[in-house]
Amino acid sequence: MVQEIDTIKLAANKRDIRGSRRVSRLRKDGWLPGIVYDTQGQSQPIQLKRHEFELLLRKRADENLIMDLAVDNDAPRKVLLKDVQRDHIRDHLMHVDFLEISLTRKLRVPVAIRLTGEPFGVTQEGGILEHLVRTVDVECLPMDIVKEFVLDVSQLKIGDSLFVRDLKLDPQKMMVLTAPDIAVASVLMPHVEEEVKPEEAAVEGAA
Repeated sequence: MVQEIDTIKLAANKRDIRGSRRVSRLRKDGWLPGIVYDTQGQSQPIQLKRHEFELLLRKRADENLIMDLAVDNDAPRKVLLKDVQRDHIRDHLMHVDFLEISLTRKLRVPVAIRLTGEPFGVTQEGGILEHLVRTVDVECLPMDIVKEFVLDVSQLKIGDSLFVRDLKLDPQKMMVLTAPDIAVASVLMPHVEEEVKPEEAAVEGAA
């Protein structure tokens, strides 16, 4: 099972301000500096409202965001959110990169895996569910990118696993690049520590 993503409209302005001091002032005024890379690799500095973009990211965490980006009066362009830089101390957005994309050219992107259901091996057998792989790399056209893969683990018993090959997708639209035999989720026996008898503990203490 897959969940598709929506295209988002985003407005920005061209940015003439350069240099660390002037860009820092720009951030204090509520703007987020960024760069758009076009299909030829050329870059265009931009700025957008930081608070609005922060709210957008909170709602769309861990997604491959495709946006219709309009810069000033230019026609909107399809872009992929490529990178976000944060101040890790205050958790403020510092910079953002966008990549202009072609709707007819395939991309390689990571897609999250979400597990659903309560495994039989956990509820009935006392096992532990291990989520081993949380993303896989896929290749597809931009409009075929999905938000996430959903994997049902409810039938797993102790010792059972689900693998990358068990993900449900349309092979006509998407190819998974991650190795198919990698385990995504497994139900394991709980780790039980051996109980140390009092006399054994006394002997060890004396030693």
